[in-house]
Amino acid sequence: MVRLRTAGPIRYWKPIQTGIELDDDTATVASLAGCAKSELLGDGIRLPRPLSPHLSARLAGTTIDLESIASTFSDAAADSRLVVEGAGGALVPLNDRELMTDLMARLGLPLVIAARSTLGTINHTLLTIEALRRRSLTIAGVVMVGPENADNRAAIEQYGCVPVLGEMPMFAPLTPDRLSAWAEHALDRERRLTELLG
Repeated sequence: MVRLRTAGPIRYWKPIQTGIELDDDTATVASLAGCAKSELLGDGIRLPRPLSPHLSARLAGTTIDLESIASTFSDAAADSRLVVEGAGGALVPLNDRELMTDLMARLGLPLVIAARSTLGTINHTLLTIEALRRRSLTIAGVVMVGPENADNRAAIEQYGCVPVLGEMPMFAPLTPDRLSAWAEHALDRERRLTELLG
């Protein structure tokens, strides 16, 4: 949000949130990015247990319906561009038939993969890239989180044929000022995200 505001009006949306009593990503983004109410879309599925969306929904006695999510997105996207955060990873189940990648395909947005920077990230990130490409989804790039690791970054860029848009350290504590300073100076220096937003 911090980095993309310069491109014009934009809103954050988390369409599916599990474990809502323990964790509220919308509130966290609002706090860290200093979002006005107009920059947040609060509509969505909010489930109590911090589990995979399909299981959390089942235990809550409901089913996640991608059609209703896509409809909310279409209405909101008519007024402003949206940054949409997924839940649980690319291949997490949302219901008995559909995965997060099915929602990604319906929304048709370019994707940013958040990946850790440490051991195991090459395999995990390349598998995610492969799953997205098999579904003809557009990958904007990868943001690595954790200690800088030049070898892991180079491997992801070489073998995944994607740019790493930034490497975010583990801030302790993570504050709005620290996040803003990092985003303005170290995230998407080539302005790829801004270009994709149109």
